[in-house]
Amino acid sequence: MITQNLGYPRIGAKRELKKACEKYWSGTIDISELLQEGAQIRKQNWKEQKNAGIDLIPTNDFSYYDQVLDMTFAVGAIPNRFKELFSEEETPLDVYFALARGYQKNGFDITAMEMTKWFDTNYHYIVPEFYKNQTFRLSSTKIIDEYLEAKKLGVNAKPVLIGPVSYLLLGKEKEDGFHRLDLIENLLPVYEAILSELLANGAEYIQMDEPFLVMDLSEKEKETIKNVYQKIAEKFPDLKIILATYFDTLGSNTSLVVNLPVAVLHIDLVRGRDQLKSVLQALPSSLKLSLGLVDGRNIWKNDFSDSLKIMERARNVLGTDRLMVAPSSSLLHCPFDLDSENDETSLPKEIKNWLAFSKQKIEEVSVLAKLASEGLTSEKMKKALRDNEDAMLSKKSSHRIHNPKVQETVGNISEVHWNRKSSFVDRQFLQKESLKLPLFPTTTIGSFPQTKEVRVLRSQLKKGGLSPQEYDKAIKSEIKKAILWQENIGLDVLVHGEFERNDMVEYFGEQLEGVAFTKFGWVQSYGSRAVKPPIIYGDVDRLSPMTVEWTSYAQSLTNLPVKGMLTGPITILQWSFVRNDQPREQTANQIAMAIRKEVQDLETAGIKIIQIDEPAIREGLPLKKSQWEEYLRWAVKAFRISASGVQDDTQIHTHMCYSEFNDIIKNIAAMDADVITIETSRSQMELLDAFVAFKYPNEIGPGVYDIHSPRVPNQKEMESLLEKAALLIPLKNLWVNPDCGLKTRGWEETRDALLAMVKAAKSLREKYQVEVS
Repeated sequence: MITQNLGYPRIGAKRELKKACEKYWSGTIDISELLQEGAQIRKQNWKEQKNAGIDLIPTNDFSYYDQVLDMTFAVGAIPNRFKELFSEEETPLDVYFALARGYQKNGFDITAMEMTKWFDTNYHYIVPEFYKNQTFRLSSTKIIDEYLEAKKLGVNAKPVLIGPVSYLLLGKEKEDGFHRLDLIENLLPVYEAILSELLANGAEYIQMDEPFLVMDLSEKEKETIKNVYQKIAEKFPDLKIILATYFDTLGSNTSLVVNLPVAVLHIDLVRGRDQLKSVLQALPSSLKLSLGLVDGRNIWKNDFSDSLKIMERARNVLGTDRLMVAPSSSLLHCPFDLDSENDETSLPKEIKNWLAFSKQKIEEVSVLAKLASEGLTSEKMKKALRDNEDAMLSKKSSHRIHNPKVQETVGNISEVHWNRKSSFVDRQFLQKESLKLPLFPTTTIGSFPQTKEVRVLRSQLKKGGLSPQEYDKAIKSEIKKAILWQENIGLDVLVHGEFERNDMVEYFGEQLEGVAFTKFGWVQSYGSRAVKPPIIYGDVDRLSPMTVEWTSYAQSLTNLPVKGMLTGPITILQWSFVRNDQPREQTANQIAMAIRKEVQDLETAGIKIIQIDEPAIREGLPLKKSQWEEYLRWAVKAFRISASGVQDDTQIHTHMCYSEFNDIIKNIAAMDADVITIETSRSQMELLDAFVAFKYPNEIGPGVYDIHSPRVPNQKEMESLLEKAALLIPLKNLWVNPDCGLKTRGWEETRDALLAMVKAAKSLREKYQVEVS
């Protein structure tokens, strides 16, 4: 039975690519050193997969920033505003990075392309920009180069491309009067040129990722899919395309997809387990089937006995020769190697035995293929199955999993837990009386730059180089400087800066019962940004306050309000590796009750503004709209449970970023946060339209500058964005803030941007004060 992998993590086992990119951007290494690091990561990835026994090993799954951006660069879909950079002695890689990060030097001031979530994951991709009658051309040989690079190393390489239809659907029309799928006739010749080159250089299988095939498709989208793959088949009759779908079932698209003229269909049997029967019934005799059995999105060991039953059902219909086995999706969403985790204080041995990271997952794929093909003919296979069964039994019976106290608390949740005492209108009056904030109040989203010095403090604490008392003193010093600095530049609502926090989810995970964490479990979020998702293995509880000490200390230093900063239950759920033995709703409610305790303790400590960030609530939407209502029911309720245990004059904020809100705006309003801050700068306030059309009732802080780019906007630019917002939102409901936290930025750019932001707010305050009064 053939084994394949759809994609491998690319940041490096110890984040080598992140570090190399950031050094290159700062000018401390040159381009040859960056390229060398990339080549080394690719070589190591291919070696790992080859050693594990994977037959078809992906190439072009590596990226210096984002795979969608790679495709944009390959087909020459570079927005006009960047094209002058090619004559500025910038390398193609520098232009590539400029598309993602913006460009502000040599007399240029160019905004970055938009960024949004990759389906329902926490990975962000760079959104392609499309224009009417746009032309495309082959502008990069990366796809061919990396295939030849792998081939030279003796790897049975399988190039991976984002399919042309999904590529267009991932983008956005930047002008009216056309649909981006109208560009398919212009785009397809470039894909054909790539395929022709790959075939000429000996590629046998080519993987085309068409994840939109699990979505609700329009007739136009279905017809485009059918026409595109018919044309490719006619032009390349000997081409073996592996059509990869993932993250859900084919559903109503099954008949369409199984009749496309491709060689292999890959389906996700982890998140779309129920589709096997319908696919097997519809599959024509010409088509092979790739079974996505090993979870590409989560870190739990595969249940071999269960997977073998699924494989047996498929083999009874198709036989062994028409089957492949693979992870459910690319392993981009999983950490590198569980063998690196040797600290039992963070990841106890018992829990570690339940897990598999990317390296272990490709080994699982190989073992499953051997067990299905050869059975228990060797002691090695017998031991593999026995060890796996022992791990499954250990997880089911462990005392670590269930907490009767937590289960009782969640079982007693009632309407009183998810409703504020009064309506927003009444609360707004009390909050304005209490807080006495000016028109266009200014604030930040929470975090300030995590400098090398701050990171060293945490590292020294963990290694024993600093005592807890010395660490606390050092962090308080950072908080004090941040509070004084914010007062000096004129911000109205301050934050303590989050210097003690490693990550907005990991920090809370480390303090919650039922949650484990890793040392090297890094997963790419976007570009050079990586996170270490906590592992929710059991019932979740908060045993003691997590943020109260630091926030109270910050509030003691100033008469201005300091926000308490928390991460919401849905974001903790979405950005963690979540237990798979109970419904996600139940886990969300457990987290919500834990956060509720923290919110109430902050209020008791005198904190009058508490922000509960929920950037992942839109991301958690199921891919099929028929399932939205049920998800939104429990997701909104979980947020309200966390936020509703306070008095009316305590102001609850939430923050969301890089999401399209139009289709769930009613549900966002139902969250009933007093203030919502959102990302709107990359879209030039376009995302605000959803809140206007719906007449969003509560207060809004539309982000006025993009923190994911090193580019610093000027005061005039921010004023222009605020003017747009002021035309759309009642002035009394309008806040001024960046579009996200400032953790990843440097202090110099943070200072310049926030000074400009405060000046912009004050300028508009003077302009509109008379109108409001």
